[in-house]
Amino acid sequence: MRKILDILNKLFLNPVAPLHFSTPFELLIATILSAQCTDERVNKVTPALFEAANTPEKIIKLGDKKLIEYIRSTGFYNSKAKSIMGCAEAILEIFDGKVPETLEELQKLPGVGRKTASVVLIHAFGIPAFPVDRHVLRVANRLGLAHAKTPDETDEQLRKAIPEKLWIRSHLQLVFHGRGLCRPKPKCEICPLLPHCSEGQKRVK
Repeated sequence: MRKILDILNKLFLNPVAPLHFSTPFELLIATILSAQCTDERVNKVTPALFEAANTPEKIIKLGDKKLIEYIRSTGFYNSKAKSIMGCAEAILEIFDGKVPETLEELQKLPGVGRKTASVVLIHAFGIPAFPVDRHVLRVANRLGLAHAKTPDETDEQLRKAIPEKLWIRSHLQLVFHGRGLCRPKPKCEICPLLPHCSEGQKRVK
């Protein structure tokens, strides 16, 4: 694990959150929009949306129809609009207008699962967590950092395997490696992690 993390540190020295945001609420919305959508697409959509409405009050005032007009290109816009509206209402009614800062409370918001909640924790509040998206799920299990079939199981195993102080950076490094070399069809033959990846070694034989 240490050797893998050392190499990832060389590949991605100072990884930065790919979603653009200025407040915890903006990040919450952006993360909801990123489901089944690229971060690049979300970052093209959110500037106009956040200019129009970037607080729970403004989102509710905007209304479902106008919200959908802003987010339509991210796909699954009806369910995403429902989640965003539900989050805005819950934040105002339950959390006094502030995005909660615990995993448990965040997951009480409509449409917010463990991964979304973890993203908000680490990037909005700097609280250690280990979000597991499709890239982290794939890369962590290929490398043997986890041996799990679900995101939640992978999350639990990674938090046990990797020191807490490294969670935020390691999460981003696994995401970026999954978007680069360790894709669904991986480029194992040119991957610096190949000497430490038994699955990759099988692939290149």
